[in-house]
Amino acid sequence: MIYMADTADLSALKELYDFFPLEGITTNPTILKQSGLPLSKSIDAIKKIVGDGMIHVQVMSSQAEDIVREAKKYKTYFDLGDNYYTKIPVTPQGYKAMAILKDAGINVTATAIFTQQQALVAAKAGADFVAPYVSRLDNISSHGIDVVGDIAQNIIEYKLNTKVLAASFKTVDQIYRVSMRRAHSATISPELLMQLIKHPMTDISVATFEQDGEGLYDIEF
Repeated sequence: MIYMADTADLSALKELYDFFPLEGITTNPTILKQSGLPLSKSIDAIKKIVGDGMIHVQVMSSQAEDIVREAKKYKTYFDLGDNYYTKIPVTPQGYKAMAILKDAGINVTATAIFTQQQALVAAKAGADFVAPYVSRLDNISSHGIDVVGDIAQNIIEYKLNTKVLAASFKTVDQIYRVSMRRAHSATISPELLMQLIKHPMTDISVATFEQDGEGLYDIEF
């Protein structure tokens, strides 16, 4: 499982990168708005935190030619290499841009996915990651976990060079279930990433270890 942080909150990222084995971050216009920073300042600051980790930057353009120019500009502007992924919504113009960018050697993450077919078409267009929205599907009486599972199964069956990047979570249980449905990766809010590694029984066990071991560990280090 590839864990990524779905945030542009710099303080949260610094805290997480101190210990959590993250492999990158994902951003979108909504996340940037919440951070209060424009793209130019946000990505530069994120780059300093994540180092060689993946940085997924979403485009704002709607026409294929503009998407391509925008995506290429970000890669050079921020001096990003193979760790740069341009996030493109699965619209007709988005699919067109995906193929063009892949031919140009730029990594692509297809986003705003709500169906198995949207993901499959994006994979065929060359997307490296496809990002289905789990909670948003559940909110419209659909089944986000099942959609993730269907996409993952398609990738296996058709031997596609694409990974599922499950997104939009409200609970740790959703993350658990997509991992069991063969999602390759997940992008998760800082709050849920912290919840992911906690359990009250772990806290109790650690407290017991500290109490029982007091005075017994007599080797200096």
